[in-house]
Amino acid sequence: MSQPPKPRRAGPPHRSEVRRVVERQRQVSAKLTREEQMAGFHGWNERGYVPHRDEPGLTQFVTFRLADSVPAELREVWEKLLAIEDDRERRTQIEAWLDLGHGACYLKDERVAQIVASAFRHFDGSRYRLLAWTIMPNHAHVLFEANEVPMAEIVRSWKQFTARQANTLLGRTGPFWQADYWDTYMRDAEHEERTIRYIRHNPVKAGLVADWKAWPWTYVRAEA
Repeated sequence: MSQPPKPRRAGPPHRSEVRRVVERQRQVSAKLTREEQMAGFHGWNERGYVPHRDEPGLTQFVTFRLADSVPAELREVWEKLLAIEDDRERRTQIEAWLDLGHGACYLKDERVAQIVASAFRHFDGSRYRLLAWTIMPNHAHVLFEANEVPMAEIVRSWKQFTARQANTLLGRTGPFWQADYWDTYMRDAEHEERTIRYIRHNPVKAGLVADWKAWPWTYVRAEA
C-alpha cells in the first residue's frame, strides 16, 4: 500500500533560501489531490540544496551515483561543490567532477551496465516513459516522464533492484548506490532538448568515445 508523503526534512536547509522558494511555489501552484499525495507524490519540496517538483505528468531528469564515487579524502571538495549558489554552475561543476571517474567505477563492467540498462527498460511504457539515458562508469543519467508512479518510487526501485543484482554478481556487500539522487523537472521543450543533448554527449565529453553512438550504454527515444 502506498504511503502518504513524508514530512519535510526537519531543521534548516543547507542553503537558507531554498525552503522559502519551495513555500512560495506551493502557494501559487495547483495543489496535489489526496489521491496523488497517497500515491507518494511530494509536489514542491526540498532536500537541502535546491527546490524539487514531483507531480504526475512531469518529465524528470535524474542523476544517481555509486556509493564510492566521492572518496573520503575528497569529501571537502564535494561539500564545496554542493555549496555553489548558482544552480546551473553547481550542477555543471558536480557533473564534471563525476566524469573524472573516482571510485571503483563498477558500471564499467559490461555485466553490471547491462543490469542497470535492463532495469531502466523493464517498466518503460507502464510505470514511466523513457526519453533518454546514459550509464557512465560511476553514475547514471535518466530522462523520463512520470505519470501514475512518483519519481521517488521509480528511482528507488531501479536502485534497489540493481544494487542487489550487481552486488551478487561482483561478490560484494554494502551500499552500491549513494543514498540520494539529483532531479530536475523539464520546464519546457527547449529545456528537454538541451537535456537530451547533454545525456547523449556525456560519454564524449568524458573522453570515453569520440561519437556518442559508439557508447553502448546510451539510449535516446527515436522521437525524442
